[in-house]
Amino acid sequence: MIKIRPTIPEDRDPILQILKRTDYFTSEEIEIADELLNSYFGQSLESGYWTYTALADKVAGYVCYGPTPMTEGTYDIYWIAVDPDVQGRKIGTELLTFAEADIARHKGRLITVSTSSQEKYSSTRSFYLKRGYHEGARIHDYYRPGDDLVIYVKLISED
Repeated sequence: MIKIRPTIPEDRDPILQILKRTDYFTSEEIEIADELLNSYFGQSLESGYWTYTALADKVAGYVCYGPTPMTEGTYDIYWIAVDPDVQGRKIGTELLTFAEADIARHKGRLITVSTSSQEKYSSTRSFYLKRGYHEGARIHDYYRPGDDLVIYVKLISED
């Protein structure tokens, strides 16, 4: 059984190890994830980065999301990562469902998720499509030539 709780400082190293082991993130992206964790540890929800950890005997994954600055009810999901040893057990789905419910509780109406068009991210894109997200925007050659920014969107409330 999975338990999801607010991320604590002791989760930092296991989360960073998960990011490294998934082979989806560059060292620069992992440094940014570390900065977001540190911001959360220093300011909690006021940091704008709401971070929760999935536990299944140990740290199994995490999600980081928060309100999008200068919008009304729009939230970004910045990171979802699951330990490769436990992928396929619906932990990513549980983290996403948790984030969506929490966003709804905070009167969120729209969620965005950004990812890459690289082939190695095809399972990531499929993950969001299967969970009711649609491609809301694509910026060609955003990250580098041949690597588009793909933004997935899900409306969770009409308010």
